Amino acid sequence: MGDLGGSILNINHEEIAPLIKGGKIQLELNWIRDRLLPSLYKTSQEITNLLRGLNGEYIASGASGAPTRGRPEVLPTGRNFYSVDIRAVPTETAWDIGRKAADVLIETYTQEHGEYPQTIGLSIWGTSTMRTGGDDLAEALALIGVQPVWDGVSRRVVDFEILPLSILGRPRIDVTLRISGFFRDAFPNLIDLFDSAVNAVANLDEPADQNPIAAQVQKESARWQLEGLTNEQAEERSRYRVFGSKPSAYGAGLQGLIESQNWESEDDLARAYINWSAYAYTSKSEGKSAPEAFNQRLGNMQIVLQNQDNREHDILDSDDYYQFQGGMTAAIASVSGNAPEVYFGDNSQMAQPKVRKLSEEIARVYRSRVVNPKWIAGAMRHGYKGAFEMSATLDYLFAYDATTNCVSDFMYEGVAEAYIFNPEVREFVEKSNPWALRDMSERLLEANQRGMWQDVSSDMIDKLKAIANEAEGAIESQ
Repeated sequence: MGDLGGSILNINHEEIAPLIKGGKIQLELNWIRDRLLPSLYKTSQEITNLLRGLNGEYIASGASGAPTRGRPEVLPTGRNFYSVDIRAVPTETAWDIGRKAADVLIETYTQEHGEYPQTIGLSIWGTSTMRTGGDDLAEALALIGVQPVWDGVSRRVVDFEILPLSILGRPRIDVTLRISGFFRDAFPNLIDLFDSAVNAVANLDEPADQNPIAAQVQKESARWQLEGLTNEQAEERSRYRVFGSKPSAYGAGLQGLIESQNWESEDDLARAYINWSAYAYTSKSEGKSAPEAFNQRLGNMQIVLQNQDNREHDILDSDDYYQFQGGMTAAIASVSGNAPEVYFGDNSQMAQPKVRKLSEEIARVYRSRVVNPKWIAGAMRHGYKGAFEMSATLDYLFAYDATTNCVSDFMYEGVAEAYIFNPEVREFVEKSNPWALRDMSERLLEANQRGMWQDVSSDMIDKLKAIANEAEGAIESQ
């Protein structure tokens, strides 16, 4: 395969080179032949270096990230990777993707509502920032109408440039970031960058309908002063746009409630999210408790956006997705009384970012993986862990429904039929992980008891109760 690939590249190079007669394209072809292809061939070292590492031997270091995101220096893989140069984030590739994603989001909302959006809530994680070089932050900057400025040699971000409305061609969007704890710890410079950009935009003399950030800052600043704050305090509070958990804390506070079933209504989940997230981060202060400002941001939020940069996993693979996106959605509904538009951003294809409603993405994942016989068969090859993944998938589906009301009744029924009432699958789970069988049965019963799964027969409910009891008995007998 390797010799064949090399010969093909050489043939193409030899045929094209005489027509190019030097120049940039010639240099790119030489680089592909001499640098990129040899690095790709060396990816077979992954297993070799893994075994060397387990044996306590030296492994050469290398950059981390995704080669498909304009980072060929990551190749060859299988090295002892280090993280990113945080001063080079967002990269120019990430800016290109983020700008396109921002345009797609605005176009999608505008087509559905007939007007431009004014306020957006976006969650940003440190792991995805490292993989992509800063897609999410780049999109946030593009939405407010700001472009990074890179140093000519190092390609590090040294400043930002405010794009005038005449070039932007649309109003600016007021963006609030909910950052993860890891992002807070790993990328303090990006917090400073975005905070500085927000302040610069807030200081612009532009029409209120074209610059909602400046308009909102003026409005809120006057309000806070009437409530007793000094002019400086009011100005500072009205400009908060980056929030997260308090210093040294991580997560969004919902996982414990969902797992323990210790909540009664969506408002309980909303309060947990707000209590966990209402700490403002700026270039001057770190983790300042600001529940009033956070509630103000939530009360005006029109869109909740969660991006995914690859298709190697999905939103029902981790509790972080429902905690961040679901938590923000529940909080907005609780504070404002109105449900926001909830979007899922698919940035896996760099040239063509996509935006879907969360309900559409949940349906896609449900059909393509959750009840896909091929995925279930694959999970069954992994014994205890496979059964656990099936149970966790149902938990995350349930949690998304609890926070966003985006799961249809047929999905619960489909999971019950595929995981519990299928004799072969049930026997596998019962033998490999009876705790998973009990948990899945109880979770489905909880969905029915809470009114989240309404269109279900009493016969199916009785069967689920019987299976849950049988599983509990099997666990106690062990």
